Amino acid sequence: MMGPWREGRKKVLQCSKLLGAQILFKMPYLGSEDALKELKRALSNPHVQADRLRYRNVIQRVIRHMTQGIDVSGVFMEMVKASATVDIVQKKLVYLYMCTYAPLKPDLALLAINTLCKDCSDPNPMVRGLALRSMCSLRMPGIQEYIQQPILNGLRDKASYVRRVAVLGCAKMQKLQGDCEVDGALVNELYSLLRDQDPIVVVNCLRALEEILAHEGGVVINKPIAHHLLNRMPDLDQWGQSEVLTFLLRYKPRSDEELFDILNLLDSYLKSSSCSVVMAATKLFLVLARDFPHVQTDVLVRVKGPLLAACTSESRELCFAALCHVRQILDSLPGHFSSHYKKFFCSYSEPYYIKCQKMEVLCKLVNDENVQQVLEELRDYCTDISAELAQGAIFAIGKIARTYTEQCVRILTELLELKQEHITSAVVQVFRDLVWLCPQCTETVSQALPGCEENIQDSEGKQALIWLLGVHGERIPNVPYILEDFVDNIKSETFSVVKVELLTALVRLFIARPAECQDMLGRLLYYCIEEERDMTVRDRALFYYRLLQAGMEETKRVLCSPTSDHSLRLLEEQAESSVNLWASDFNTLVPIYGKEQWTAMTASQVLTDLHHADSPCEDASTVGKAPPVTEDKEKAHSDNSSSDLILMPSVCLTAEQFERTWINLDVGCQQSVPWQEMVPPDAIQAALQVVHIQTIAMSKAGSQLWKAYLAAQDDTGCLFLTELLLEIGGIEIQMLVKQSDNKPEVLQAFVSVLKTVLGTVAGLT
Repeated sequence: MMGPWREGRKKVLQCSKLLGAQILFKMPYLGSEDALKELKRALSNPHVQADRLRYRNVIQRVIRHMTQGIDVSGVFMEMVKASATVDIVQKKLVYLYMCTYAPLKPDLALLAINTLCKDCSDPNPMVRGLALRSMCSLRMPGIQEYIQQPILNGLRDKASYVRRVAVLGCAKMQKLQGDCEVDGALVNELYSLLRDQDPIVVVNCLRALEEILAHEGGVVINKPIAHHLLNRMPDLDQWGQSEVLTFLLRYKPRSDEELFDILNLLDSYLKSSSCSVVMAATKLFLVLARDFPHVQTDVLVRVKGPLLAACTSESRELCFAALCHVRQILDSLPGHFSSHYKKFFCSYSEPYYIKCQKMEVLCKLVNDENVQQVLEELRDYCTDISAELAQGAIFAIGKIARTYTEQCVRILTELLELKQEHITSAVVQVFRDLVWLCPQCTETVSQALPGCEENIQDSEGKQALIWLLGVHGERIPNVPYILEDFVDNIKSETFSVVKVELLTALVRLFIARPAECQDMLGRLLYYCIEEERDMTVRDRALFYYRLLQAGMEETKRVLCSPTSDHSLRLLEEQAESSVNLWASDFNTLVPIYGKEQWTAMTASQVLTDLHHADSPCEDASTVGKAPPVTEDKEKAHSDNSSSDLILMPSVCLTAEQFERTWINLDVGCQQSVPWQEMVPPDAIQAALQVVHIQTIAMSKAGSQLWKAYLAAQDDTGCLFLTELLLEIGGIEIQMLVKQSDNKPEVLQAFVSVLKTVLGTVAGLT
C-alpha cells in the first residue's frame, strides 16, 4: 500500500523542483539589463510620473540599487528630469544620484548643473540650500566656474540655512582650486559673516576660514573677534561652543584684567553637560592662566567631577580618552583623585585597554591610606583568565613596590606558588627591576628564585631569571646547578638573547664561585665559539674568552665594577611636572598616543603635506585629459627643478666640519618662528630626523639660551646649515640658515620645510 504513495510523492517533488527552476530562471537578478530597462520604462511612464508616491518608489529603487554597488548610470537622463518636482524628499534622492554619477557622465552632467543652478533660485529656502550643497558636492572637471556665483549669492541669502551651506561651500570650492591664490574678497566676506545672527553660520565661517587660510596659519583671532565670539557663546550649541573655545586659544589677552574677565565669562562652561565643552574650556583656562598656577589648580579641581563621570561612561572611547587625561593630570597633581580611587577599579566587562589604563591610574593614586585596598584589587587581577591582564597587574604591583616594597614583594612571592608560566615570568621580570631600584629587597628576592626555572618558557622571563642568578648568585646556594641546566640545554635554546645573557651570568658567577662554574663555563664557551651560528652570541663568547685570558682582576673590573645608585631614579620619576608642560596638549590626541609617538606621527605627515603643497596648481579643466606634449618639455622641467627640494637621508658632517663650514658661509635667511612651549629636545630631534635634517648639537632642556645646530643636504650636494635660538619664556624661536650654493628658491623651500616641522612640534599647525 506504500508503493503508490511513494511514487506520487516523487512526482510532486519533481514538479515542484521544475516549477521552482522555471520561476528562478524567469526572475531577473539585480543589476541585469532587464532590471535597468524596467526602471527606465517606469521613470519614463507618464502614469507613474503622475502618481507622486509611485514615482518616488521607483526613484527609491534606483537609489537602492546604487547603494548596493549596481551600475544604474543608464537612467541618468530620466533621473535629471525627475528633479523637476516640488517634493523635497524626491529632490534629495535625485540630487544624491546626480552627485554619485556626475563624474561618470561629464557630458550629461551639464544638464544636472543647469537644473541645480535653477533650483538655487527657488523660492523655497530648503530647495535653494539643498541644490547649493549638491552642486558643491559634484566632483567633475571645471565645476568651479559653475558654483562660484551661486555660492556668492548664497552668502547674502536671507535664509540662514542657505548661508550655512554657502559658507561650507566656500571651503569646498577652495579645496577644488588646489593651491591657487586665495580670493581676498571671499575671505573678507567670510570674516564679515562672523557677525551673522545665526550661530551656526558663525561656527561654519570659522571652520571655512581655517580650511581656506591653512597655508597662512589659519583664521586670525584678534580682540574684537575674540570678544564677539565670547558674547555669542550662549547662543551656540555644544558642538559650536567646543569649536569656538578651541579657536579662542589663539587669542592672548593684553592685560591681567582682560584675562580674568574672559575667565569669568567662561566659568560656567566648566559645568557644562557636554564633555567636549568641559574639556575645551579646561584647556583654555590652563593655557590662559599659564602665569597663575593657583588658577590652574582650581580649574583641575572643578573638572574632577566631569572627568570621573567620563571615566565611568558606557562609551568605551570616551572612557579611554578620559583615563588618559587623568593620567596626565596626575603627573602634576599626584593626589588629585586619591579619594576616588575605587572609581578606577576594573569591571569584568571592560576591554583590556581600559583595564590597563585604570591600573596605570591606580599606581599613581596609591598612598598610605589606600595601599592595602589597591594591592588586594590588583592581586585579584593577577589570576585573571587573560594572561595579558594578569601580567599587566603584576607589573602594576611592581611599580607600587618602588614605594611600598615589603608589602608588594610579599604578594609577588605568594604568586610564585601558583606555578603558572605567565605569572612566574612576569614576577621574575618585576624582581629584576626591583632589586635594581630597591636593593633592600635583594635578600627576599634571592630566596624566592629557586624553582622558578621550571615554570618559565618565554625569552623575557628567562633573561630576567638568568640575570638575577648571575648578579646575585652568591646569595643562592644551588645557583650553579640551576645555570647548569640551561647550559646542558643550550643546543635546544631558540632565543639568542637568552644565550648572551647566560654567557654574562656564568662569567659573573665564575668570578664569585670559580670552582663550581669552571667546567660548565668551559663547555658553554666552547659551544658558543665553535658550534653557534648566531654571530652575536659567538662574538660575545669570544669577548669573554679573551677577557678571561687577561686575568681575573681585569675580568672583575669590567663585569663587576661599581655602578651608580639607581634608586635615585625614583626621585626623578616621582618629581611633579608643571601643568604648563602639557597644558597645550590637553584635549588633544597627545595624551592618548604619548608626546614622542605623536610627534613622530605628525612629523611623518609633514613630508606628504609638503609634497602636495609644492606640486603645481593644476587647472581643473585639464583634469582627466592627457597633458599636451611640447618641444619645450625638457626645458620646462629644468626650469622647475631649481625649486624642487629632495633632502638626502644622511649627512656625513661632524661638529668640527660644521663649525668650519659655518664660519665661511654667509647668512642666507633669518626668520622668527612662533613658539608656544618648551618642547623636549628629543621630540624636536625625532621630528627633524623624519624629514632628513640632522642635529649636530643641541642644548639641554631648561637652558637660559637654548641652541640647536642642524645640517641637511639635498640631492645636488647643496648644504643647509641652521642655527636655532630660544630664550627661556620666549614666544618666538630665531632661525638662522646658511647655504653652500646660491639657490634662493631651494633655500626658500628648505626654510618652509623647517618652519613646518617646528610648527608641528610646537602644536601650531
